[in-house]
Amino acid sequence: MSNTTTGLQEPSFRESVDIMFNRAVALMDLPPGLEEKIRVCNATYTVRFGVRLRGKIETFTGYRSVHSEHMEPVKGGIRFSLGVNQNEVEALAALMTYKCALVETPFGGSKGGLCIDPRAWDVDEMERITRRFAYELIKRDLINPSQNVPAPDMGTGEREMAWIADQYKRMNTTDINGAACVTGKPAHAGGIQGRVEATGRGVQYALQEFFRHPEDIKIAGLSGKLDGKRVVVQGLGNVGYHAASFLSAEDGCIITGIIEHDGALSDENGLDVEAVHAWIAKHGGVKGYPTGTYVENGASILEQDCDILIPAALEGVINLGNAAKIKAPLIIEAANGPVTAGADEVLRDKGTVIIPDMFANAGGVTVSYFEWVKNLSHIRFGRMQRRQEESRHELIVDELQRLSEHLGDQWSMTPNFKTKYLRGAGELELVRSGLDDTMRTAYQAMREMWHSRDDVHDLRTAAYLVSIGRVASSYQAKGL
Repeated sequence: MSNTTTGLQEPSFRESVDIMFNRAVALMDLPPGLEEKIRVCNATYTVRFGVRLRGKIETFTGYRSVHSEHMEPVKGGIRFSLGVNQNEVEALAALMTYKCALVETPFGGSKGGLCIDPRAWDVDEMERITRRFAYELIKRDLINPSQNVPAPDMGTGEREMAWIADQYKRMNTTDINGAACVTGKPAHAGGIQGRVEATGRGVQYALQEFFRHPEDIKIAGLSGKLDGKRVVVQGLGNVGYHAASFLSAEDGCIITGIIEHDGALSDENGLDVEAVHAWIAKHGGVKGYPTGTYVENGASILEQDCDILIPAALEGVINLGNAAKIKAPLIIEAANGPVTAGADEVLRDKGTVIIPDMFANAGGVTVSYFEWVKNLSHIRFGRMQRRQEESRHELIVDELQRLSEHLGDQWSMTPNFKTKYLRGAGELELVRSGLDDTMRTAYQAMREMWHSRDDVHDLRTAAYLVSIGRVASSYQAKGL
């Protein structure tokens, strides 16, 4: 994605986060000094470690940044990418602080990264590198169930989290809560149902909540429901894939564009998300996909006419170089920082509604919170109440059955009602229910700020105001 600017200087990702923070803080009445205390990153640890690979010692550089300890543990993903650097990690840690405050998960913000191309090493090499990185962080309490709890991010997943959890347990053999040192683990190794889909599912719930408010839909220049809306997704990784899949299968959205690293696919009649996803898994990209139009310059599809644009990959893909050409009236930031501060201003002036990353992609940290709680309580959700729920439901169904028999042809139960109603909620249903509730509540807090104040013109500023306000209250309650 080119970062060409139109004569103006494009702020870096870190500067973008600071600019957006400053814009919100200017509308607040914080005690002197507190604004600075919230803005700055508390600490960043840089580690350089060697691993013997392929007959020589390879040196890797990694980071773990703690932005705010107004609540502990602090929470934030670990990304494996060649683009990882201290500034990026600190900006992401700051976003985590605000994100956790906005969706009311009781964590401070943190982030980690390892400067590596995961595709350049095979599985056993990646395991040795990951374990060594984890070792360096664990011995400094930068991975710890009560102090710092990582999660997956770009380039990492369940596999890496399982290695990190095992490494922690090897080093802390008597810590009964050791499994809670990291979230995003495989379901069979202390993870939770619904964690892999969580961020994409959260994007879906965020859009569903947005479309429950006619006033907000109208501001975006749209009408009706999600059904039939044309959607362009940039990045069909974990987040983009799940968001696109749920929106098309459950909400009737038409996915008209999919942008990947090797180009894009476009089809006004809608692309089959599952088929494209399977194609990418097999061929490594979208090139050669049999239906739709292949466009080599993928970034150009960001400018395609559509109703909803979902940037779900890297930061800075919508910048001063292309912001003026973006036609989507509604953008939902499934990635972290996909719209630069400069582009944000251009789009706001144009009347584009942006559902900000801090809220839109908080599904991951929300379900991570549920997993952490599950690990600390040592019992899966639903285990104790599910059958009791079912037996109570059965009483009602039995009565209805009697009524149905008594009334004969006059009335009978709807087919499927019995099986649907009788089913008690298992872990996955409970996780989705908790996530849906979290996304609704957070959106309502944001929109109330957006609509109740004349000086708040967009959802991003509203999100920052809500979250910074909560962080400030936390610090003040601590007596800092």
